[in-house]
Amino acid sequence: MRAVGVTEFGGPEALHVVDVPDEPLGEGQVRLRVAAATVNPTDTYARNGTYAQREETVHFPYVPGMDVAGVLAEVGPGVETDLTAGEHVMGIVVPSGAHGGYRENLVLPVGSVARVPAGVGDVAAATLPMNGLTARLALDAMDLQPGQVLAVTGAAGAFGGYVVQLARAEGLTVVADSSEADEQLVRDLGADVVVRRGDDVADRIRAEFPDGVDGLADGSVQDAAVLPAVRDGGAVATVRGYRGNGERDLRVIPVMVREYAQAPGKLDGLRQAVVKGIVTLRVAATFPAEEAAAGTAAWRAAASAAAW
Repeated sequence: MRAVGVTEFGGPEALHVVDVPDEPLGEGQVRLRVAAATVNPTDTYARNGTYAQREETVHFPYVPGMDVAGVLAEVGPGVETDLTAGEHVMGIVVPSGAHGGYRENLVLPVGSVARVPAGVGDVAAATLPMNGLTARLALDAMDLQPGQVLAVTGAAGAFGGYVVQLARAEGLTVVADSSEADEQLVRDLGADVVVRRGDDVADRIRAEFPDGVDGLADGSVQDAAVLPAVRDGGAVATVRGYRGNGERDLRVIPVMVREYAQAPGKLDGLRQAVVKGIVTLRVAATFPAEEAAAGTAAWRAAASAAAW
């Protein structure tokens, strides 16, 4: 089948259409005909070989991609689900070698799949699973209570935007960073307070909340630079494995979406949040599979999708 991958690791230009073998359908799995796969920053690490360093052997072609949407083509043996063949579904992909989402046919555990939200197309739905689940995991891990204050960096991005929207729906006060160009977007997402992004964002947050915020979701990956924004004993969710420096009893929690790749009800909960208008889906641009290299090179903070 067709896929988009690399035959040697490198920059966006290394991506091209390749042939990969069909995956067998096993116990507890379903098969999707992929209509759209989203381009995310994390795909960079698959494309440039960073993830491959964790694997004992590497076989090319190597296929990136962590979230998809399309049509449920087949339900495997031993699957307990009310999903039926022909329904439009979205899924979270834990990539490994050739098993990435940039492909026209994909096998996933049934727990990694949920229906596409009603009224939403496959391209938009493909932007939800990975970033949405990462946002959900970050909020669950911090376990803040209604009325507490959450700061979000990278708020105009897909992860940050979902955090802002989910947090506001759960009664948190949200202070978010933004460039001047994205300020209205971040306010529309639901941020109560918007501060200018930059290396001094922790100072800007403290200027608004002198005692420090209760939690912080660090979507802009500023790590130690944003810790001063958080009160003693507060929580920080990080997305690239940063574990803090042990100061001030901060709870620094690296969130890895793999933890929620098959978490019961989490992806479907995001579907419901879209249906209820809590979460909005954004598509920056679409590209055919043959132009995946250009689509990756053109990636910006908002979600984008490559379509077959």
